[in-house]
Amino acid sequence: MLPQPIRSSAKALPQALVLIVEDEHEIATILEAYLTRSGLRTAHAPDGLRALALHQSLKPDLVLLDIQLPELDGWQVLNEIRHKSHTPTIMLTALDQDVDKLMGLRLGADDYIVKPFNPAEVVARVQAVLRRTRTQASDTRQIFRVGDFQLDIESHEACVFIANQPTTLDLTLTEFKLLECLMRTPNRAFSRVELLEACLPEGDSLERTVDSHISKLRKKIEQLGIVGVPASVRGIGYRFGNRS
Repeated sequence: MLPQPIRSSAKALPQALVLIVEDEHEIATILEAYLTRSGLRTAHAPDGLRALALHQSLKPDLVLLDIQLPELDGWQVLNEIRHKSHTPTIMLTALDQDVDKLMGLRLGADDYIVKPFNPAEVVARVQAVLRRTRTQASDTRQIFRVGDFQLDIESHEACVFIANQPTTLDLTLTEFKLLECLMRTPNRAFSRVELLEACLPEGDSLERTVDSHISKLRKKIEQLGIVGVPASVRGIGYRFGNRS
């Protein structure tokens, strides 16, 4: 039984949220209509301060960002976004000058569209950036599945599928590390020293600490009706344990 990495498809864009930062109401309305028609969700910010507030609260999948804005201009907004996240951002501007394009690229913009533009082209560029960035994200994201157990390494989420329905395991960081270590090579027996070094490198150096964490992990799994995970290996330590 080997862990099966799961990778999501980059072709589908299920209800991605696009934050439109545009102070001209007519332009924002047209963009909202075209993006919505293409199956994307939208939110609108009429100025730079509102844009940062919505970016923080909504966590959009992409930002369409005008440069000439009230309160904070597009460069300031992009700079703040890049300090906090890697949210894909497409700049919108009426200024077709190389210096502006270079400024956007230097600050981390993903694309650059000059006004006036065809709204259908904007949608196509949005979809292209989303596909590219989601492909990059899926390449680095690791989700392991062993039997009914699944771990999302990036989000540190563990769940067990019972009757094909996921049930979340509420694990401590150490418990998650132990489960991850055992699931990566589920048929291998790990000694307590190996688990101690892999999962508690800066913690208690006593081997019995591993027993304590394994016991707590096992109890949480047993509450879901699953017995023998992790499994004890006499004279050695522990392995993940197989489920029939």
